[in-house]
Amino acid sequence: MGSADGPRADEADGGSRKSGEAREARDTAVSERRFRFLVAGYAVSSYGTFLNMVALNLFVYETTGRALAMGLFMAVRLASGFVAGLVVGGLLARFSAKSIMLWANVGQGAVMLVLILAPDGLLTGALMAVSVVIGACGTLFMVALRSSIPEMVGEDRRAWANSLSITGRSLAMVAGFASAGVVVSLVGYTAAFVVDMATFVACAVTVALLPIAGGKGAGAAKGAEAEGADGTAAEGSGDQKAASGAASAKGGRRWRPVAFLALAAAPGMGLMVALRGVDAFGSSSHNAALPIYSTSLDASNPAVFVSAFWCVWALGNIGAQQVIQRYAQRTGRSVGALGFGYGTVVMSAAFIAAFAGFPLAVTAVIALIAGAADGLTEVAYTSHLQTLPATLRGHAFGLSATFENLGFGVGMILVAAALDRFSPLAVVGWSHGAAIVVAVVFLLRVAGVRRAERGGRAGRAGLRKEEAVEGRPDRGDRDGAEVSGG
Repeated sequence: MGSADGPRADEADGGSRKSGEAREARDTAVSERRFRFLVAGYAVSSYGTFLNMVALNLFVYETTGRALAMGLFMAVRLASGFVAGLVVGGLLARFSAKSIMLWANVGQGAVMLVLILAPDGLLTGALMAVSVVIGACGTLFMVALRSSIPEMVGEDRRAWANSLSITGRSLAMVAGFASAGVVVSLVGYTAAFVVDMATFVACAVTVALLPIAGGKGAGAAKGAEAEGADGTAAEGSGDQKAASGAASAKGGRRWRPVAFLALAAAPGMGLMVALRGVDAFGSSSHNAALPIYSTSLDASNPAVFVSAFWCVWALGNIGAQQVIQRYAQRTGRSVGALGFGYGTVVMSAAFIAAFAGFPLAVTAVIALIAGAADGLTEVAYTSHLQTLPATLRGHAFGLSATFENLGFGVGMILVAAALDRFSPLAVVGWSHGAAIVVAVVFLLRVAGVRRAERGGRAGRAGLRKEEAVEGRPDRGDRDGAEVSGG
């Protein structure tokens, strides 16, 4: 009787395990399908963002007739993103990521409608409103999306999801920049703004129709799960637990302690975010210098080199995402913090080389390398910050966005002044050279942490080995340990 019952119990256990695995695989497939739809909506709105980046700047210049007004428009946009980065962590603690992403797109679509309907006498005010809302809502959407990816697709699919979203944005960037001039010249500014508004509406509808996890409700329970999974990825789960406890106590009252606790939650995290800010400073240099360098190559048609450069850069970025996605699927691992450091060095060096006056074919290869390295750093950086507990993740991404906007904004001011006196190569070399120096410091820091971890593991393994051979005089391990200990 007992022997007959045994196999039945085993079969029941095996059947339940198989059904559980099938259910888990089905849930994973559903979550990935939903995320693909979300990325499609995000890519559509990103196309609108890059389209209006060109169309709005041209419209501001044409409306005011002053380059200073165009610079002010960009400064207000960056400042709005800076402020949004400071508050988005608190918003994610109170509201769901879905609601933040939804209203961010609704806000951008609504302000574009205001611009379309504004009479001539109110155009300046409408443009400033567009600058504020686009800058703030763009940051809110990006932080809400990136900080919620682990809840949407699972911890083990972070790298895949990050790579997919970056691919969508890169494709949108190429399409937006490439079509902006055609759209404006053929159908005019009003039609371009209508297209822009429609892209934000499309993304808002996509977000509204999908169940999206994250933000309010990710809470302490999800944070506890994340803490258990973060020991290896974020290098310092003990610090994360302490920081998570402090965040739970203080998160409802002030954002500042929680934001900086997020950076202290793992060794090197604060330096990583600082490197991201310095990298944004370097990015401002090549963005400002490219039109000047392109004019020196072909004064009659300077837009050709700029467009070609960014198209090749995007191809490298997209190619890198394909490699990263396959690597993540095959190994189940992300590229990690070292990938971010090395990628930053390669990317910065490539952007410096792009202004060195090499033949166009060589410059195209350099742009391809810069795009691939940029894609690598984006995935590595985002995936690493996502290893933080859910209670800290939104604050960390918000503070990161603040550093990036600050670095890019300050860089645009300093670089614009420097380009009046120095060559593009010199300005880009100094700016990206600073990023290389900080990246090397970051790599040394990560290498030091990993050596310390390996030393700790080797010490523990040595103790276990010593205990295992105790009382066996035929083995020399214990005697050797005694000699070295004496």
